Amino acid sequence: MFNDPLFVVAAVSALLVLVILAVGIAGFGKGGEFNRKHSNRMMRWRIYAQAAAIVLILVFVFFRGTGG
Repeated sequence: MFNDPLFVVAAVSALLVLVILAVGIAGFGKGGEFNRKHSNRMMRWRIYAQAAAIVLILVFVFFRGTGG
């Protein structure tokens, strides 16, 4: 499975979502200037990355289900 490039791309996109979420939560927990400047932007990036990850996972499942 790890030699399938589509799986690797889907896994990396899911990890990217996790990293963005962690940075956003850390900034929220810390507060201060970073949170005021970047909290909304980080959560928007998370939503975009999450949507892309879902699409990639669905494409991977579709091609694995059809034997492609």
